[in-house]
Amino acid sequence: MKRLIVLMALPMFIALCAANAQDPLMARADKKEIRREKHAERKSLRALRGKEVSYASKMRFGQDFGNISDVVWERTTYFDRASFTSKEGKPMTAFYDEQSNLVGTTTPAKFSDLPPAAQRDIEKHYKNYANANVIYFDDNEFNQTNMIIYGEEFEDEDNYFLEVKDDNNKLIVLRVTPEGEVTYFSDIK
Repeated sequence: MKRLIVLMALPMFIALCAANAQDPLMARADKKEIRREKHAERKSLRALRGKEVSYASKMRFGQDFGNISDVVWERTTYFDRASFTSKEGKPMTAFYDEQSNLVGTTTPAKFSDLPPAAQRDIEKHYKNYANANVIYFDDNEFNQTNMIIYGEEFEDEDNYFLEVKDDNNKLIVLRVTPEGEVTYFSDIK
């Protein structure tokens, strides 16, 4: 009788093990497929030619932000960068790619602007966070070009970037999502 029960349970056990063994493999395959799709969508950064800011970037800036009089333009390796004061009185920087399309904007922020969950996490793990430099990157969702902040390229998405000192008193940058997830981003060199 015991043999019969064991023999009947054995195929179910094998099927259960096989089903559980396939889940991680399927998940891994799904992640690879998603990564391939994102890579195909993403536009790689191309160095801009010339040293002068593109006339098209200046025209596009006017369409995006209206008539702003205090714009300071600079051509960087990958972007035409416009620094200005917004109509609300906030300092902003807009970044335009090689096609003169807006990649996104940065504005200074405060620690108190971070999501509450991120504030608690940072308070728990870092010192001197209250007076930290915080930048908010607002992505242009209609442009798939990646952005470079603190010398690091990242996929375009809205994020806060916070400069804090780690346990070794070394200045690092944390990336904070609007949902409150805090991750290491880069060292400040």
